[in-house]
Amino acid sequence: MFVVAMLVLDLGVFHRRPHAVKFREAAIWSVMWIALAAVFALVVFFWHGRATALEFVTGYVIELSLSVDNLFVFLLIFRYFKVSGEHQHKVLFWGILGALVMRAVFILLGVGLIRRFHWIVYVFGALLVYSGIKLFFQENAEIHPEKNPVLRLVRKILPVTEDYHGGKFFIRRVGLCATPLLVVLVVVETTDVLFAVDSIPAILAITLNAFIVYTSNVFAIMGLRSMYFALAGMMEMFRYLHYGLSLVLIFVGGKMLASHYFEIRTEWALGTVGLILLASVLASVARPSGVKR
Repeated sequence: MFVVAMLVLDLGVFHRRPHAVKFREAAIWSVMWIALAAVFALVVFFWHGRATALEFVTGYVIELSLSVDNLFVFLLIFRYFKVSGEHQHKVLFWGILGALVMRAVFILLGVGLIRRFHWIVYVFGALLVYSGIKLFFQENAEIHPEKNPVLRLVRKILPVTEDYHGGKFFIRRVGLCATPLLVVLVVVETTDVLFAVDSIPAILAITLNAFIVYTSNVFAIMGLRSMYFALAGMMEMFRYLHYGLSLVLIFVGGKMLASHYFEIRTEWALGTVGLILLASVLASVARPSGVKR
């Protein structure tokens, strides 16, 4: 109910009229969402105790940090399709609404599978280590929408207009036609599914409490739009961030693989993730010039 209320308030009140989101507005919303996550962590602390609250914070930090790197891909998608600034917020709004539904399904399936078949922990762990190693050697993010199978299916089912028609996803001509804005939304949604393959197992390495896993995802994803507009002009500054994120994925994957032999306490996991991310950000600030990823 809280999430639905915030979504209605966001789109129905604050962004009723499409406009390009400026840095100041985006920064205020970003701080607000981080503050709300902190308040929720306090609620969890008094409701379920210190251990559960730490699990929420750790999951939130992991999801938020992975989302920051994903914002770079969203930026490339918007540049590729030449989406105007005033319509980017609408695409991200509906994209994140779809992500909230898909993440819920992924989390319930993941938790259910691990509880029933414990060996799947090792599959998820190996997947995270592989993703981390792959990300470490990924120098440039590339977008190939024409290879997206879901997008191909949409174009076969619906005709797509050549030009944008304001903020509309569909228009009526001879029949129902999709606009390029719907194409962008499809690419964003399917890209998020690929992101979830990494992020959901990463949080499941911390806890199997579905409520904590989902709420940490919710708060991170809800703040994703405002963070995108706040960081859009500065993303290329974080040239070492993907190295830090790759180490985070390898670390939580290793935690999963070793879970049968010894358990890493949540506070140690949170501290390790925080130090890795802080080091990558400080390295990026210290050496902002050079080859951009």
